[in-house]
Amino acid sequence: MQHQRFPTPKATRRGPHFLLISLLVCALAGASPVAINVRARVLPLPVAPPVRLSARDEAFLEDLEHHSFRYFWEQADPRTGLVLDRARTDGSPLDQTHQNVASIAATGFGLTALCIAAKRGWVNREEALARIRSSLHFFAEQAPQEHGWFYHWMDMKTGERRWESEISSIDTALLLAGVLTVRGCFRSDSEIVRLATLIYNRVDFPWMLNGDPTLLSHGWKPESGFLRPRWNTYSEDTILYMLAIASPTHPISPRSWTAWTRKLFTYAGYTYVVGGPLPLFTHQYSHAWIDYRNRRDKGGLRTDYFVNSITATRAHRIFCINLSHMFPGYGPNMWGITASDSVKGYVAWGGPPFDPAIDGTVVPCAAGGSLMFTPDISLAALRTMRERFGQRIYGRYGFADAFNPNTGWVDSDVIGINIGITLLSAENLRSGHVWHWFMSNSEIPGAMQLIGLLHYNGHESAQHRRHIRRTAHAGAPKPF
Repeated sequence: MQHQRFPTPKATRRGPHFLLISLLVCALAGASPVAINVRARVLPLPVAPPVRLSARDEAFLEDLEHHSFRYFWEQADPRTGLVLDRARTDGSPLDQTHQNVASIAATGFGLTALCIAAKRGWVNREEALARIRSSLHFFAEQAPQEHGWFYHWMDMKTGERRWESEISSIDTALLLAGVLTVRGCFRSDSEIVRLATLIYNRVDFPWMLNGDPTLLSHGWKPESGFLRPRWNTYSEDTILYMLAIASPTHPISPRSWTAWTRKLFTYAGYTYVVGGPLPLFTHQYSHAWIDYRNRRDKGGLRTDYFVNSITATRAHRIFCINLSHMFPGYGPNMWGITASDSVKGYVAWGGPPFDPAIDGTVVPCAAGGSLMFTPDISLAALRTMRERFGQRIYGRYGFADAFNPNTGWVDSDVIGINIGITLLSAENLRSGHVWHWFMSNSEIPGAMQLIGLLHYNGHESAQHRRHIRRTAHAGAPKPF
């Protein structure tokens, strides 16, 4: 149930036969799997259509957000604020192995969810503030930590380390994103500001470099020390590097931003930056908090990361459509594969390129997490899923984590981080509130200046407008 433990591409870890299959599928699909750091190239300008949500859209999203928030209210401990890693779709007890196992990443989403709920009136403001204060006190004063970093999984009630998990750099970063969001949202509350600042300022970011000048480690274990893998490619790690460079007390060098690898990948006419054959969530998580809109790197590929996620989502949808000859359940409004449960257990799948583990499963948070990028295709997909399958896949906490329209399988669980990315993405689409709260922390705009992530006047090119009109509502020709 851990998204980030994939330090090398699956093709490398699974051996030469998998690599040959992936390269063959890429070739047949018109995909270019590797084109590294082409300095002279500037990636396409924005391809997002104007956002005009109808009253029907707003009602759908309000219901989805409210159901999703319920998870973070009911499946969190009121004292520690820790949010369960997963829960049953109907709220019934989990098996013994998973009982009381909380995720600090889910807790980061949960703190942000409390801000949304207070703003929208789903809970009383004072109730939300009480939860937030209690959670911040726990992380500031009681939670086990190492140089300010926290264990990936904790006991929800006590904070004790669970599953012999690591002190996790990326999961701590997602928790910190929630901590800074509540500081930005409730900046008139001196106690919240004090505790949130203490938690962030205590994190020793250079310690996690473990001797490297620029690249952060995935984590540390008391039994064996630092984990060997480093965050050395483009992925969900941009929020980790942003927070580390922004730190007012223990910063790392701004050179870290340019130290990780950026690769160009092309599928069905869409070209975007990737870090390897990783799930779609790698294009979503950091964007839940960091407002990358109309900014691009000053050097290298001059990437606009918001546009990059738009492009990756549109390519992913066409990829799913192109698999419909193998799995007829996929279609223009029935798509989405990202790390999730499956009938065989948890799988960190995605694409393109093709992953042989794909079995026709649909993961709603793939479309849900991209609502802020591609509302036209993401809303249509989520609405179709709910209309077609109803209460079989949509329950107390919104969508089940995954289902298979080809076989009828429906997951019995929901996963906190997958619910969280859907909730935050939907709120950013509707109001931009999460972006506003997080970006109001002065450290973040300051870090953007340090790394040269600068504003520009983005306008769509005529070529890309034609391309979007041609592909947004219909699949590309099947390449297989």
